[in-house]
Amino acid sequence: MNCWQTIQDYGLRSLGYGERLLPRSDFTLCDQFTLIGSGMIWNVYFGAIALVTGFFFATLLAVGKASHNRLARKSSEWFIFLFRGSPLFIQFFFAYFLFLSLKSVSPFFNPLSSAGMGALVVLFLNTSAYSAEIFYGALQSIPKGDVEAADAYGITGVPRFRRILWPTMLRLAWPAYTNEAIFLFHATTLVFFSGFPAWRQKGDALYYANYFADKTFNPFIPYPILAGYFILLTLIVIGLFGVVNKRLNRHLPKEQRRKIRYRPQLMR
Repeated sequence: MNCWQTIQDYGLRSLGYGERLLPRSDFTLCDQFTLIGSGMIWNVYFGAIALVTGFFFATLLAVGKASHNRLARKSSEWFIFLFRGSPLFIQFFFAYFLFLSLKSVSPFFNPLSSAGMGALVVLFLNTSAYSAEIFYGALQSIPKGDVEAADAYGITGVPRFRRILWPTMLRLAWPAYTNEAIFLFHATTLVFFSGFPAWRQKGDALYYANYFADKTFNPFIPYPILAGYFILLTLIVIGLFGVVNKRLNRHLPKEQRRKIRYRPQLMR
């Protein structure tokens, strides 16, 4: 079987299309590159959906934490503390058993017991908490002169937030938020280790990398391939977020524009 035929057979294997059975022997580099790349579809899905939905929820949480309303402030603070204070790996396990319990109550909760939905919910809540803390710090760093100028022009309430506070918050928070986005995509590999099952061998990239490592007793081929895919994904994220960063800072002189720099988080 040539490499092109392998790509046709296994390129969308993680979605359930193509050959039903995974290769059992005579593994080639093409087999490993193709199947691990196929699994990356799930990692991109988990990361992209959680990032987009978490962005808006994080903004709401940041505003709530900065609010003068005690209920909104305390609710936001405790949510952020809970999901930032506990390991993501533990959150996956607790969520899985919670969703299993809900599944026994009503069939409505059945989708939550699968990785495609249940793990996505956990990633959404986790990245919302971390992003909210980033946005809250940016809100606190907004120059008072901007707020006073808005008040002087009679811009208050929602218009002030939409036209003054929110754009400035994004501009200040974007470099740190870029690192959170990168970490989120890397964290999608934890789905494989959590309680959420891979249904009919439709797993993420780490699922297939682990499959090849087990079958060949050689982890030094599939895992570097996996790392290479994530390095490529990281470069794409940095590039896309860099474009947005330029857009947010387009009104500033060139020497004052903040550039995106990847700063690995050694501990979370």
